Amino acid sequence: MLKESFRMSVKAISSNKLRSFLTMLGIIIGVMALVVLVSIADSTTKSVGNSINSLGTNTITVRISDDKGTKVDSNELSAIQKECSSVSAISPVATSSGTAYSSFSKNYSSDSESETVNITGSGSAYAEIAGLEIAQGRFFNISDVDNHTNVIVVSSDLAEDIMGNTDCVGSEIRIDGISYEIVGVLEADDEESGSSGFGFRRRNDSTDYRDYSAYMPFTSLIRQSDSVSSEITEFVVSAKSDDDLSSAETEVTRYMLSRSENDSDAFSIQNQSEIASTMADVQNTMSMMLGGIAAISLIVGGIGIMNVMLVSVTERTREIGIRKAIGASNKSIMMQFMIEAVLISLMGCAVGIAGSWLVVTIMSAVTGSEYALSLGVVLIAAAFSTCIGVVFGLYPAKKAADKDPIECLRFAG
Repeated sequence: MLKESFRMSVKAISSNKLRSFLTMLGIIIGVMALVVLVSIADSTTKSVGNSINSLGTNTITVRISDDKGTKVDSNELSAIQKECSSVSAISPVATSSGTAYSSFSKNYSSDSESETVNITGSGSAYAEIAGLEIAQGRFFNISDVDNHTNVIVVSSDLAEDIMGNTDCVGSEIRIDGISYEIVGVLEADDEESGSSGFGFRRRNDSTDYRDYSAYMPFTSLIRQSDSVSSEITEFVVSAKSDDDLSSAETEVTRYMLSRSENDSDAFSIQNQSEIASTMADVQNTMSMMLGGIAAISLIVGGIGIMNVMLVSVTERTREIGIRKAIGASNKSIMMQFMIEAVLISLMGCAVGIAGSWLVVTIMSAVTGSEYALSLGVVLIAAAFSTCIGVVFGLYPAKKAADKDPIECLRFAG
């Protein structure tokens, strides 16, 4: 009986191809909206999440808004590290920007190859704290920081676009007219759609994003930029392990409260795991919101299925009467129309998923970012489409099953 009902449903759908396609269109659009929007949201938030996680989940950032008349210096940072047993490394942080160009350009002009670069000034421990991977050369050391040495570590993209290649350790790069020796080049970022460092830029002649970031001693950045004060107003701390993060935060908080006269408003502390957790919450909220919006389209598609199935029941009244007259039960009549509604919904879902894959593939090729269909969302779309077919096909199917066979045979059409 099930096989026969399925065969008759397929025949009914194929006999009205255009109407069946138009009926599926609401489901197709709904599924594409659901799958594409949620997949894009997942891919985007995952990329941002990876960038955040690449900085490490055992990192604490401290920002000082009121030093209570006593400036924080490198000696005090060393004292914090010694006093806080859960802290493994500490470094001041300051950011600035400048125009970088090769030292081969004798006189900088608008025609020279140049890029705006975001610079991070820090201590020698920053590479360990931020998880920076050095491809060539080294990160600057304590001696470089103490002696205000004009050395710099550049991203691989900056080395390629300004120096011509990444094999440039020992060469000089100029930033706003000041020459710096390149002592290290960072490992190239594998993510096509993001970067874990500062200085994220899009080149005018390419859809690729480029990471134009550089790192120099904090003391050198003070001399390079008028916007950076010699006073340390921000520093980062890494715990000895992820398990020690809470203890490190407690110890650093206790120290900062003691130096700021128990004024908790004089500073702020944020740990990396909190940011990662917030990003996860944002991802879930965005996915649910976009999924809910797209689900409305699927419900509208279900209403379309119900309307067409009601019309189909009316058109096939005599067929229903003949089937009942030769012994078909109400159950078999109901099953036929239910299967037809579910098939229309699932076929629309299949076309919608194929269309979603095509859209996501085109977006990845055009934008240069990496988007992928979420298997979980695809399965949810298929399950939801099945439910739509059942729910909105139930009333037309029951109406067909409850028809009186005598009245059906008398129906003139």
